[in-house]
Amino acid sequence: MPNPKLERAMGGSPLSVLMKLLFLSLIIGAIMAFLGLTPRALFNAIGTFVSSILNMGTDAVREVAQWIVAGALVVVPVWLLLRLFGRR
Repeated sequence: MPNPKLERAMGGSPLSVLMKLLFLSLIIGAIMAFLGLTPRALFNAIGTFVSSILNMGTDAVREVAQWIVAGALVVVPVWLLLRLFGRR
């Protein structure tokens, strides 16, 4: 008995979706083999990409933190002097 909720979620009957996915996997796998790409190389490339993105993020955070500290070296003493000698 067909399950309409399952078919709607999968985009068609489970068997037809499975057959389409198998066919597309075969085509993409053949193209990857033709280009000399292996699953391991693909996963390594993705890992390297994610690692470089995270490294860029931490470098940016470190640089912004340095800007904040440099600005605070000027702003905090000026604020403190204004608070101490300012009008009440």
